Amino acid sequence: MNNTTNIGSEISRKDFLKNTAVVAAGLTFGNAKALAVQTDLLQKNSTVRSFIKNVRLEVGFVYDDDNEVIGTETALALIEVTNGKVAGIYENKPHADAIDAKGYLMLPAFKDMHIHLDKTYYGDTWRATRRRNGGVKGMIALEQEEMSHILENSTYKAERLIELLQSKGSTFARSHVNIEPTSKLRSLRNLEKALANKQKSFSSELVAFPQHGVYYTDSMALMKEVAQLDIDFIGGLDPQSVDGDMERTMDFTVGLALDSDKGIDIHLHESGESGLKTVQYLVNRVLENPILKGKTFLSHCFVLGKLEKNKLQEVAESLAEAEIGIISTVPFGGLVMPIPTLYQYGVSVFTGNDSIVDHWNTFGTGSVLEKANLAARLYGYNTEWELSRILRLATADVLPLTDKGEQQWPKVGDRADFAFLDASCSAEAVARISDVKLLVHQGNLVFGDEKT
Repeated sequence: MNNTTNIGSEISRKDFLKNTAVVAAGLTFGNAKALAVQTDLLQKNSTVRSFIKNVRLEVGFVYDDDNEVIGTETALALIEVTNGKVAGIYENKPHADAIDAKGYLMLPAFKDMHIHLDKTYYGDTWRATRRRNGGVKGMIALEQEEMSHILENSTYKAERLIELLQSKGSTFARSHVNIEPTSKLRSLRNLEKALANKQKSFSSELVAFPQHGVYYTDSMALMKEVAQLDIDFIGGLDPQSVDGDMERTMDFTVGLALDSDKGIDIHLHESGESGLKTVQYLVNRVLENPILKGKTFLSHCFVLGKLEKNKLQEVAESLAEAEIGIISTVPFGGLVMPIPTLYQYGVSVFTGNDSIVDHWNTFGTGSVLEKANLAARLYGYNTEWELSRILRLATADVLPLTDKGEQQWPKVGDRADFAFLDASCSAEAVARISDVKLLVHQGNLVFGDEKT
């Protein structure tokens, strides 16, 4: 059940500006189900303005007599964008120069928080993954053989992969980029070219990733060099099973992050005692260096899916205290990550596509909305409220409605990064993995057929 309010009365901008009480209150919908106006009075001197009409926004939940959420209420609106940010949210009305959202649901643009844009077969000749024995070290050996071929046209393939992400609603990615003796800085340089070519339509963060180990292949000097460049995070990989010395490797990683004022994002596949010790060691180091709180992440962190309940709760509590986030690709099969428990204890959880059609993984659609759908199915989220909440995986924790159904996004001043889906509400978008029809990045239409 999804109720829709179509508000289309003509109200002038001058009248909106007079309504200072409404502006102060923000975007709200009362019993009359009327869309109030939010106007940014600080943007008087803005130079780049655009409008999007017929925008479907979520405005509240619909409840039954037992106070259970049974639907989501929406309303049509006109969105003003100035200099890449939301400058006004008005009652829907005709506007000759506006992008026509055609009643599609507007959601926060999606974010892929873990991907390897620098190494993929996507956009090139089809190749399935080759089997290689020896676990991660066996894959490292395979990658050392593959890297020269991968890098031949990696800029082109990265651009095609970015376009795939855009078609699935993402305007942002945190990309890990290989830093190791085989390719040295070539992966980074080639990816930087792709990102520069896409800078007007796509944003990113970069993680310097010692894919072949810090000490296993002696990547220390390269990591120190790249830490002085324009990257955002110092990465890492299984410090015990790959490098053979967890504390030494972790101390190097944390020290380099501190010295270069970067964040940390470590691949941790180890699921046994060594994995647990790595988590605990990182927690302690972050607590010793509070500047790393909120800037430190563990990608995959499969060990969490192997812990018994009491230990898991203890570790989740410590992760929350250190403000260490978990980035999961939502694996399924023999391992189900305890994402509900992490949420329960206040741990930030994000998702990403990781590898897409490369020597590590044959699969990958480019959709983080699909990851939210997978999580919903794994954890039994099938009600309107539950489905609307798990959308947070795709949007990196930005939701249109609070848990109580209060409208909290978009607001004036927010970045104008929007995905428009053929869906009536967030819950339907997650359940059906609804098609992305339009994508707006910093106020510019970057995907879709609608023309201004």
